[in-house]
Amino acid sequence: MMDRIKKTFQEATDALREQAAHLGEGAKERSFQVIEEWLSIFPRLEGYGLELSSFAISVALSPALEAELTGQHEHFTTERLQEILSQCKGNAALTSVFTTIKTTYALHERTTTPLRPPLIVKIKVRLSPEIKVYLGMPLIE
Repeated sequence: MMDRIKKTFQEATDALREQAAHLGEGAKERSFQVIEEWLSIFPRLEGYGLELSSFAISVALSPALEAELTGQHEHFTTERLQEILSQCKGNAALTSVFTTIKTTYALHERTTTPLRPPLIVKIKVRLSPEIKVYLGMPLIE
């Protein structure tokens, strides 16, 4: 009786392990698809005045791509950002980046503090991408 219970438990454990591995591979594959999609926008970002200053990839259960781009504030006025956004319609990744930049500038303006260089855009691409925009050099990360 004890051997049957042990065998049943072992079979269930093996089945769970197999499903977890399958789900993990599916998540990895989807992550790499998302990363591949985002790779195509970096040349366009550089064309708009954002220079790629660092690039990294991490491979784990959930692979990720991280990139940091820098730019000059004067290249991203409200009018210019609106123009860029109208050119980027239909491209979710580019729209996300420039909408985040525009929102960051608008919120910073409400602080009534001086704008410090540089403009830094950090992009972290995982299954759900994350975009951070810094106005000035961050001291603590």
